[in-house]
Amino acid sequence: MQLIVLFTAILSSLVSSFTPVKNLVEKAAPPSPLADYSMEWNDAKYLTCNTAAKAYYMTPEERNVIYILNMARMNPPLFAKTVVKQYPDKSKWFINRNSRYYVSLMDTLQKLKPIKLLYPDSLCYKSALCHAVTTGKNGSVTHERVTDKCKKEEYFNGECCHYGNNTAIDILLSLLIDENVPSLGHRYVCLGDYNKLGVSIQPHITYKNTAVLDFKY
Repeated sequence: MQLIVLFTAILSSLVSSFTPVKNLVEKAAPPSPLADYSMEWNDAKYLTCNTAAKAYYMTPEERNVIYILNMARMNPPLFAKTVVKQYPDKSKWFINRNSRYYVSLMDTLQKLKPIKLLYPDSLCYKSALCHAVTTGKNGSVTHERVTDKCKKEEYFNGECCHYGNNTAIDILLSLLIDENVPSLGHRYVCLGDYNKLGVSIQPHITYKNTAVLDFKY
C-alpha cells in the first residue's frame, strides 16, 4: 500500500513538472510582423503595440497597420535602422534611397522621441470603411465624402488615403516616405499626436487597392 501511494506521488510530481512547459508552448507569442527586419522586434515590450489584437471588426491586415505603426511610434530610431533601411531591398516596388523624401524620413525617425500608442476605434473604422468602399467602387482619389451615408459616418481629425497596396508594411512605408508630397502630410498624420485609429483596406477599380486610415484625438 505504501509503495502504491509513493508511486502515485512520484507520478503526480512528474506530470505537474511538465505542465509549465506545455503552458509555455501554448502561450508563446507569435513572431512580430517586423521580425523579418530584425529579431529585436520580437522583444516582449513591443507586444503592447498590438492594441488592435481584439478589434475583430477589422481584418488581420488592417489590425497589422495599427500594430506596425505603433511599433514605429514606440521606437522610431529602431524602425529607421531596421525597417526603413531594409525596405528598398525587400519591397517589390522601386524605392529610391537617394530621394529627399526617403532621406528625410530616415533623418526624422532617427531623431524622433517615442510617441504615444494608437488604439482602435470603431467609429474611426466605420468612417474609413465607408470612404474606402465608396471611392473604391467609383475609382476616385479624394478625401471628400460624396454620399450621405459616408458624410454621416465621417469621424476623424486626420486622414490618410493610400492607393495601390493592400499589405500593412507597404501601405505604411508609402505613407511615411510620402514621395512627391511636398507637405509630407501623410507622414505628419501617421506620426501625429492622435489617440485613435480606424483602418479599412478595400478593392479599388482604378488602383486595385485602397487603404483609408482615420485618426482621432
